[in-house]
Amino acid sequence: MVGQKKNKLNPNPNWALLQEKLKIDAANTRKPEKSLLGKRKERLDPEVAQNLSFNPLTPTSTDCSVTDALAMDCEMVGVGGNRSALGRVTLVNEWGNVVYDEYVRPIEHVVDYRTEISGIRHHHLKKAKTFQVAQKKVVEMLKGRILVGHALRNDLKALLLSHPKKDIRDTSGYHPFLKDGRKRALRHLAEELLGAKIQNGEHCSVSPLFIHTNRRCSGCDATLSEK
Repeated sequence: MVGQKKNKLNPNPNWALLQEKLKIDAANTRKPEKSLLGKRKERLDPEVAQNLSFNPLTPTSTDCSVTDALAMDCEMVGVGGNRSALGRVTLVNEWGNVVYDEYVRPIEHVVDYRTEISGIRHHHLKKAKTFQVAQKKVVEMLKGRILVGHALRNDLKALLLSHPKKDIRDTSGYHPFLKDGRKRALRHLAEELLGAKIQNGEHCSVSPLFIHTNRRCSGCDATLSEK
């Protein structure tokens, strides 16, 4: 308990740096430079990069409790008709510690594990939790809590769940993170704002969640709520 109070008074240092970065971006009215292909360049601000001497993918506490805000990410597998189904679900607390991480056996037959993206293989699902068990556990853990993530609509759809709009903090729709009003991939935000490289090759549902916990979304205002 003492350790948890101490962390609340001294939040993740990434949060302070990110706040400063957002102030810089807000003051800068220039349009982003475009390459010959017309794609926007997304580079880490030199001032932020110079100060990122710590690893943003490392938990900031040993506290593994279920905190008031939880970040969620899911990995999908392919089922009949090129449709997607839940293959793994992960929840991380405010300090970056995993509080739930389970492979999930879809109700329907898996036709494509999408290993190159999901990181999921056949043996992972042999003794995996059933969809119903995983869904029930996620419901219990999220009840009454802030849910943080990126493009959460997709994850909630895979879980066949909904969550109160007022309790959702979705980084994909957060205005300061948009480029020309368009949403950006989480891997680009991670590299630009935190100097972290994620989702290179096979994905892991754990790594992206550290990005959300570093954002300290539980303290964000309502503008981060999903529209």
